[in-house]
Amino acid sequence: MKIAIFGSCVSRDTVEFMPEAEVVAYVARHSVTSLESPHGTAGIDLSDLTSAFQKRMVTSDLKGSGIERIVKHAGDLDVVLLDLVDERRGFWKFPDGTTMTNSIEVESCGAARTARREGARLIEFGTDEHFTRWSKGFATLIKELRAAGLWEKTILLDIEWAGAVDGAQHPQNDGLASLGRRWRRLHRGSREAGRELSRGRGIADAWQSMRNIKPTEAEEYAERASAANQSYEKYRTFARSVLQISITRYSAELRIDPNHRWGPQPFHYREKDYESISTEISENMNTDNRR
Repeated sequence: MKIAIFGSCVSRDTVEFMPEAEVVAYVARHSVTSLESPHGTAGIDLSDLTSAFQKRMVTSDLKGSGIERIVKHAGDLDVVLLDLVDERRGFWKFPDGTTMTNSIEVESCGAARTARREGARLIEFGTDEHFTRWSKGFATLIKELRAAGLWEKTILLDIEWAGAVDGAQHPQNDGLASLGRRWRRLHRGSREAGRELSRGRGIADAWQSMRNIKPTEAEEYAERASAANQSYEKYRTFARSVLQISITRYSAELRIDPNHRWGPQPFHYREKDYESISTEISENMNTDNRR
């Protein structure tokens, strides 16, 4: 089974649980906005990226060549997997209208600083401007997949971010639960302020320590996942509207793997989650083959 991916580790990690699968093209760190208006590599220094994979992905984004890397394998592909996680950091829009995905690699190698110096603006995920540009880019992606005969083989992995670590209960996101989390944080802050006062610190220092109390790891995961899932909603809805097949998992069904090889993140799931998703991919492929 030969697979192409336009997406992130969500798709790539899922494929690891499909022993019969071979990934022949993996397009990551590549917003679909770059398919329409790639900035190009001129003036962008990637020399600080030590990984050949990272350089290849960022270069592909700068050239807007992601879909070309998939389409050239069209005759051999059994399935194309899409996911939207790499859109989460937004993109840089240069004064000439060209764009560059704001990947972690772009930040780490200094390309983001170069973009700022050249007058580029960071278009943040979830804003109306981002969604407008993204929806046009996604339509271009689908058009190219259709032209290559791959649209009916394309599956959207519509997977929400997990809000709790494996073994923990999924957080409630209603008003009462949110109020409870804020109250517990305030209570921790008041305890810390009391300790500051007992050490002889002034009221101003105690108040500052109370204001600066950090969320627990569980609170941070819950808040990040809730915010991300809300921001993704209009993107997911649009993507599902133009694709035949989507596989959906909601946050309450998922958990973060604390021992994930890339570290615990709301988009790094348990083995059982990946196994469930990969099974559904295979089932969809077998259904298509029977038609």
